[in-house]
Amino acid sequence: QAQVQQSGGGVVQAGGSLRLSCTVSGSAFSRYSLAWFRQTPGKEREFAAGLNWSQTITYYSDSVKGRFTISRDNAKNTVYLQMNSLKPEDTAVYYCAAGFQDLSVAVNTYAYWGQGTQVTVSS
Repeated sequence: QAQVQQSGGGVVQAGGSLRLSCTVSGSAFSRYSLAWFRQTPGKEREFAAGLNWSQTITYYSDSVKGRFTISRDNAKNTVYLQMNSLKPEDTAVYYCAAGFQDLSVAVNTYAYWGQGTQVTVSS
């Protein structure tokens, strides 16, 4: 059972940047598809960015495309989400997810989840 630990997040002004990190324990990290989801109160968790195991495919939701970048460091078992040009509507709890399936935008396809981290963008 992989353990997922997130770090980063916080409060930033609109137009600013933040970087989220997520470390997944175990030796299978390099075989995982990885993704970041986000959720606001009263809404379903939504896909934001994803990266497949071989790093040949990245996918972003329209709402973050061009501003967010997902990357991974297999030597550190870590996936990152660099968030630039942040907007108030990016305010959410962000979750890291990992799984052996092909890259997917569906919540229920990921086996391992981080605890979530709050990102607040002030106007």
